[in-house]
Amino acid sequence: MELERFFAENPRAAVAFSGGADSAYLLYAAVKAGANVKAYYVKTAFQPQFELEDAKKLAGELGTPMQVLPLDILCNQTVMANPPDRCYHCKKRIFSAIRAAAAQDGFSVLLDGTNASDDAGDRPGIRALKELSVRSPLREAGLTKAEIRRLSKEAGLFTHDKPAYACLATRIPTGETITAEKLRRTEWAETYLAGLGLRDFRVRAMGNTAKLQVRASDLNLVVTHREQIAAELGKAYEGVLLDLEVRG
Repeated sequence: MELERFFAENPRAAVAFSGGADSAYLLYAAVKAGANVKAYYVKTAFQPQFELEDAKKLAGELGTPMQVLPLDILCNQTVMANPPDRCYHCKKRIFSAIRAAAAQDGFSVLLDGTNASDDAGDRPGIRALKELSVRSPLREAGLTKAEIRRLSKEAGLFTHDKPAYACLATRIPTGETITAEKLRRTEWAETYLAGLGLRDFRVRAMGNTAKLQVRASDLNLVVTHREQIAAELGKAYEGVLLDLEVRG
């Protein structure tokens, strides 16, 4: 189903908006099609501040109303325990919160930015979306991540080359308890490294050691700032390692 047809059949919908490339293009496509949509951003300890700022910026550029829904995700003991299907439990809470807020606003259709490149077999969160009857127009239209980036660039969206960003909880090994302090430390470390010019990287926790995963093109940058990085991250970690199995 093409997006134009989707929004012709669903002219009024709520959009789960993360500020990433996929949900940004979905929101743009809805507005372009003339649909009556509202964006909902759920702010938890798992999302860094820059994601919220990007979401506000994009919604503002599109002239789309956006509501921020604060959610204490760490009050859920199952999520905190960080089991292999943590994403399922987290998504269930997040999308339930959006559905409740959207219903109050009179929206019965809830959309998300899952695309055709997302493998449902590897994403337990997609099970939660199905259980809550969340529609994924980009996936239904057969749009891949690469196509979404191309179309976003043509549309002039600043998110067209924004790196994919998995939530902060993914930096903590499965089975290790998630705490607010571990999440704050991760966000602090990644914010610092982003300030040095790194893009599309991760700071993964190995106990009290930070493991940096960066793109091959950023290895020289990390080496150049090796002492500076070690000193700064050493304020919060006992050690700093560089993963040679680089990203991309």
